[in-house]
Amino acid sequence: MFPFIAFFSFVLTWLLSRYALAHGVIDLPNLRSSHTAPTPRGGGVAIVFSFSAASLTLFYFNMLPAAQLAALLGAGVFVAINGFWDDHVHIAVRWRLLGHFLASIWVLYWVDGLAPLSFFNWVIELGAFGYLLSAIFLVYMLNLYNFMDGIDGIAAIEAVSVCASAAFLYWVKGEETQIYGPLLLACSVLGFLYWNYPPARIFMGDAGSGFLGIIFGIFVLQAAWISSDFFFAWLILLGVFIVDATLTLVRRFLRGEKIYEAHRSHAYQSASRYYGRHLPVTLATGILNVCWLLPIAFLVVDEKLEGVIGLLIAYLPLLFLAFRFRAGAMEAS
Repeated sequence: MFPFIAFFSFVLTWLLSRYALAHGVIDLPNLRSSHTAPTPRGGGVAIVFSFSAASLTLFYFNMLPAAQLAALLGAGVFVAINGFWDDHVHIAVRWRLLGHFLASIWVLYWVDGLAPLSFFNWVIELGAFGYLLSAIFLVYMLNLYNFMDGIDGIAAIEAVSVCASAAFLYWVKGEETQIYGPLLLACSVLGFLYWNYPPARIFMGDAGSGFLGIIFGIFVLQAAWISSDFFFAWLILLGVFIVDATLTLVRRFLRGEKIYEAHRSHAYQSASRYYGRHLPVTLATGILNVCWLLPIAFLVVDEKLEGVIGLLIAYLPLLFLAFRFRAGAMEAS
């Protein structure tokens, strides 16, 4: 089944590129872009269709619970439609955010908010406040992934490497029923990645990046109900995107800039200009995920390392890299 999903995504992405070229759905370079050639966008729709079809198939064979399916597809497809429409006709920020919070509320109905978290032998139950934090987290993850989808292949490499790593962790710890979601998403993105690999022949677009962001947010919240160790493991695996996006956002906010406006001040964007190509930065993201973040996440789920400590160890070098490549620094005029 999994190879078929990747192949379906591959073919559908090619068809979408033909559609984008025929209907003028083209991303044109500007001063805030990290690309230099007009490129079709909207290829992320292939990810949405592939993952949705595969999820429905698993549900039919009783391999995916109804609540999980409702959370993933209900919110994910809604966000994707919102993003697809924004790719074609610009939607005001306030209306996009309203849609994002509505999707998050839908998720929380099915996921039941944030599970009690334990670390250092303490258990924290946030109750109603946990629902608020979870909603904010989901909206942030959704937009974070959109922010980080700025150079060829980086968002796709992140999705494939993080999902494969999470599936591996579930497998080694005997949580086989949790493997399917991440593996389905990895295969759905893999077919798209062929066309998005540097130099990209099609971009993901808001439909794809928003979909991936909220799906990852759901995976994190679901993991917390399995154990706090898996919750922290997911946050560790997503560290490259979380650290770069958060540091950039905070520094721009402190300068009084409009954080929702397009810019080129992320560390990964600065690194791509430094190396003169997208490929080294995209590959480095995957290597960091597999060779640095996965081993730390494994130590956490194997109870050799406290989750919070693992998170700090994982993020510190990422913070160094983010500062090294001037994440959120003032852009030259």
